[in-house]
Amino acid sequence: MMQALSNDLQAKRKEAMGVLGHCPTAEIARHFADIAVPDHEQLRYPENGLVMLRGRIGGDGAPFNLGEATVSRAAVRLNSGEVGFGYTLGRDGEKAQLIALCDALIQAPRFADTIEAKVLTPLRARVTAERKRKAAETAATKVDFYTLVRGEG
Repeated sequence: MMQALSNDLQAKRKEAMGVLGHCPTAEIARHFADIAVPDHEQLRYPENGLVMLRGRIGGDGAPFNLGEATVSRAAVRLNSGEVGFGYTLGRDGEKAQLIALCDALIQAPRFADTIEAKVLTPLRARVTAERKRKAAETAATKVDFYTLVRGEG
């Protein structure tokens, strides 16, 4: 039973990080404004660094180093013991900090529903709408090519 709960929480955290990573800092902060954030300590102040990006030719070829990307990371611990980690592409320490705080809060039973309702649900709706808009724009430029087989011969 405990393993199932752990897997559910892990999936919830993963999905939340996917949503938060696609949202601007100001938008995340705006949704956090109405939440009484509990006391917490900084385990890792926001810092910038590099990660190596790996690629594969054709999607299944041998991996190779494609290049580096700048990332920001942070870590916090709530006074109740939950530890949250935040990573984001680019040099945005504030966003990494907000993601870490959100990660910690969704692990805390007392705050999980509040974070889901006030932060993740509205941001998820915006990200989904943006993806649909981009898909519609892309679909509008689709060109269908076909080949006619000639009957000569």
